Amino acid sequence: MLRDIILVQKRELGNRLQESYFERKLSVSLDPEDDRIKVITGPRRAGKSFYAVHLISKTGSFGYVNFDDERLTITGDYDEIISAVNTVYNNPRYLLFDEIQNLPRWEMFVNRLQRQDFRLLITGSNANLLSSELATHLTGRHANYVLFPFSFGEYLSTLNNQRTEIEKREALETYAEQGGYPEPLLKKIDRRDYLRTLLHSTLYKDIVKRFRIRSVQGIEDLTLYLMSNLARECSFNVLSRVTRCRSVHTVDRYVHHLLEAYLFFLIPRFSFKVKDQTGRNKKVYCTDNGLAVSAGFSFSEDRGALYENLVAIALKKEEIAGRISLFSWKSSQNEEVDFVVKEGLHISQLIQVCTDISHPKTLKREMRALIKASQELHCDDLLLLNDTVDRMETFKWQDAERPIRLMPLWQWLEK
Repeated sequence: MLRDIILVQKRELGNRLQESYFERKLSVSLDPEDDRIKVITGPRRAGKSFYAVHLISKTGSFGYVNFDDERLTITGDYDEIISAVNTVYNNPRYLLFDEIQNLPRWEMFVNRLQRQDFRLLITGSNANLLSSELATHLTGRHANYVLFPFSFGEYLSTLNNQRTEIEKREALETYAEQGGYPEPLLKKIDRRDYLRTLLHSTLYKDIVKRFRIRSVQGIEDLTLYLMSNLARECSFNVLSRVTRCRSVHTVDRYVHHLLEAYLFFLIPRFSFKVKDQTGRNKKVYCTDNGLAVSAGFSFSEDRGALYENLVAIALKKEEIAGRISLFSWKSSQNEEVDFVVKEGLHISQLIQVCTDISHPKTLKREMRALIKASQELHCDDLLLLNDTVDRMETFKWQDAERPIRLMPLWQWLEK
């Protein structure tokens, strides 16, 4: 039976390789001299499998198993899986295991195969693949990669022709509302219905079922509340009151599950004292704008939050890749800077996001916050992302003067 399952999957794989493919801005090396297990994780339906299939097909000979099939996950003898793969794919050295987290004790299985000199590429939709399980079982023998839905640059590449600056600004408006999930962009399917179904599937398959959640309504309420409050600080005490979660401890646990499933991520407020940093509320962001809008977030009422969410996603990718650490900043007078970018021990950039700075009062408020943060954090690289303005401007506040770069958001996201 295992051979027949893998044979059918091979045929399905052949059909997928015939579909249109857009190159992703993710670089995973399959150097035959590098025996580390390559792990690609990220949200469901973000394109991990499609990317991995096209990547490993360049090796010429490989085997493929999709563990999003309950008949494979109940197999007691994993050697039978390898035997079936060897029969169908003629003893390949490269193996692609899709949605590996569904297989019990998967980490010991792939660890053994790595010792047997297989070259392994695995994908999964759970952030735990990047944390405790990998750290415990694959230390020093794996490389981590995270694939999110299409970035704005990747989204532009799907439009099939070059765009003027005005057209790119218009495309950003669409992208900010619809998000970057590949299938609704490339196929004629209803986007909102697709994303609602995806959100429901992620909640139930990756969280409710896996962690045996009893208060289903509680985690649904929590998810919708967070989706409706993007780019805002969240307090677990408040969350326990406004949702049907019964305690702060329950909220803490549910939020952790939502982060693991790549629905959200949190950004802490910066402090030079680590203790203060961990104790403060964090700002919440969604891994795709389209998901938030499909869940009920009003794009027309709070375009600024969705713009900020786009910047947060782009910066979070840099943090996951290990190039930066990411924070927000707030003064004792509640003035805020959206993003503090830290490289090593050095704060390298302060970024503010504002959709419309045409009103002098708005521009003054945003620049004042940047200058105050610049003074406190000793950083002079100041960036104000906005809808249309592109220039350098020197701004003075009291006895401080700083040059601030104003840049259109579409331009920053496209790079």
